[in-house]
Amino acid sequence: MSTMEIVVGVGLLLVCLLIIILCLLQDQKTQQNMTTAITGGSNDSFYGKNAGRTKEAALNRITKILAGLFFIITVAINIVPNVINK
Repeated sequence: MSTMEIVVGVGLLLVCLLIIILCLLQDQKTQQNMTTAITGGSNDSFYGKNAGRTKEAALNRITKILAGLFFIITVAINIVPNVINK
């Protein structure tokens, strides 16, 4: 294995771990059911309404960027050696 393969492999592992961590950090989508109606599960304050959205939006955006990076690195790992060897 060359040094470049090791560096790219470690980078791919780091991206994978970050994607897993970010997915675990995201809130679950809750369903509006009878339980929330009875218990008053709504957040009517301004901070309560917007704090979750901004955090969720940032997590979603970072997750999408990392997923794209994962795809690009994976394709590069599989294509570049074939092009170099020919």
